[in-house]
Amino acid sequence: MTMDNSDIIISIVIPVYNSAETLPELNNRLKRVIENLVGPQNEIIYVNDGSIDSSWSCLKEIAAKNEKVLAINLTRNFGQHNAIMCGFAQARGRFVVTIDDDLQIPPEEIPKIFEHIQSGYDVVYGVYGQKQHTAFRNFSSRLIQYAYRRTFDLNIGITSFRIIRQEIVQFMLGYEKSFTYIDGLLAWFTQNIGNVSVDHQKRKVGTSGYSLKNLIILALNMMTNFSIIPLQLASLSGFVFSLVGFFLGGYFLLKKIFWGIPVSGFSSLIVAITMFSGVQLLTIGILGEYIGRIHINVSKRPQYAIKDIIQ
Repeated sequence: MTMDNSDIIISIVIPVYNSAETLPELNNRLKRVIENLVGPQNEIIYVNDGSIDSSWSCLKEIAAKNEKVLAINLTRNFGQHNAIMCGFAQARGRFVVTIDDDLQIPPEEIPKIFEHIQSGYDVVYGVYGQKQHTAFRNFSSRLIQYAYRRTFDLNIGITSFRIIRQEIVQFMLGYEKSFTYIDGLLAWFTQNIGNVSVDHQKRKVGTSGYSLKNLIILALNMMTNFSIIPLQLASLSGFVFSLVGFFLGGYFLLKKIFWGIPVSGFSSLIVAITMFSGVQLLTIGILGEYIGRIHINVSKRPQYAIKDIIQ
């Protein structure tokens, strides 16, 4: 018998990218944890985000053997946050959990965030006491956390391990722009957000899908989609360097008038050109980021496109 929406307590949404080696273990552990937590009133939604290994074949096999599993195959790689939005569109649970596919976050930690959201929060993030990432990933994560706090004025930790009330998920689904940042959308729709400490383990197989390029794109999506802080920084830098130029000009003029000290034209000119050209290019680049996003959003490029669904 098929359950209606009111029967599902928890939906688990997992974006999948090149994780064929971890999917069987992940699914078995998820099933055991969720059935112990809420019984049969659960569903697991996998979204294959353009994997180039055998992840989709593995997901088809898992879905065929498990009636509570929904497997979605996207036409190409759209990015983790877009894949999660695809999963949200299918999720029917009163609470929706997002978790990575690499087993660095143990599925056994789900009861912690589920219990914490019962305190009345709209969203709860599981934050890591000790991250088992590389030094580069840890440094990048700290930068993104800092940018998030500055952008949204929220003193909380954010991770990919979250639990969200269905009402907030429905608000998020109204956002149809192609540049998607889940944590920014959550901060838009609620500030009733909590944290709970969870375990974070070393990656068993494979490497992280987040390269330097991906992390930069993620940070740009966050700042340019949800804030005008970069534009304000560009304006501030222009103002500061204009002041520097004004005072340098005054300094060299005074040296010439009162002390007769000749001004080295070539050196001062090169320094001035370098400084001001850098500021101008930075400002143009920031404006270009905003204009590019406006262009793509106006052209209505889809967040994702589904190729196959198996249940």
